[in-house]
Amino acid sequence: MVSFEDMQTFVEVADGGGITVAARRLGLPKSIVSRRLVRLESELGVQLLARTTRGASLTEAGASFREHAARMCLEMEVAREEMAPTGELRGRLRVAVPSSFGPRHFAPALAELARQHPLLQLHAHYSDRYVDLVAEGFDCGIRVGYLQDSNLTARRIGAFAAGLFANPEYLRNHGVPRKPSDLLDHQAILQGTESWKVSDGSRTIVINAQGRFKADSALGIAEGTAAGLGIAALPVVIAESYVAAGTLVPIMSDYGLPEIGVYIVRPPGSHVSRKVRVLIDFLVQRFAAKPGP
Repeated sequence: MVSFEDMQTFVEVADGGGITVAARRLGLPKSIVSRRLVRLESELGVQLLARTTRGASLTEAGASFREHAARMCLEMEVAREEMAPTGELRGRLRVAVPSSFGPRHFAPALAELARQHPLLQLHAHYSDRYVDLVAEGFDCGIRVGYLQDSNLTARRIGAFAAGLFANPEYLRNHGVPRKPSDLLDHQAILQGTESWKVSDGSRTIVINAQGRFKADSALGIAEGTAAGLGIAALPVVIAESYVAAGTLVPIMSDYGLPEIGVYIVRPPGSHVSRKVRVLIDFLVQRFAAKPGP
């Protein structure tokens, strides 16, 4: 008889593209995942996966069975969630969190969620690099910024205010910008090739600033700005400690920047696990209670 565990393991391998990702998602040794796959193929009498040194791909039979298995696993997960007592979460929840904001702004919330649900295994991974949720086996991720188009499903849970900042010594040496066009005469510290949208309340001006220093994290941008390398658009919650230390000052305060959105993103699919739903609701409440989490 085909076991639910073997079927669930197969779906994880099929969706993740290999045994390594499935093992990470399931929290199991790769040897157990392999054993379950062999047992499932033996029970069904067909080969479900074509294994290579680079991973595993579905056979024709595997692709057909995956649809049925995924539907059955989803129905079982929904049934388990409905049977569980109200408020009681079980199982593992893997969350990718940005390291620039995570330790201060999200770690306390995740710790409190775990405290409230003692049967929940909450694994948080902190990194500012782009995390492939599906390939790396995460249930969801927290993203801060302006979301790029992707196949992920996103839910906005809050926002951080943003502003323009520079080092006082840099401003003494290069002048203080007074209007948006002045920014083009300065070095910009950027994450990539983004533009700044500066508004005076009645109109928005797009500034395609340029600079020689880039960083893939808000903290890296803040450090470069504090070192006097140029001007940056920063979340206020990141800049405030530098402002208090005197290494950054706000500039062009008469002009506003768009808020920086905070999102929960998850792999596409119609069903949202109860663990992820509870996390979303919990973080929405945290943001609603105060300006920043």
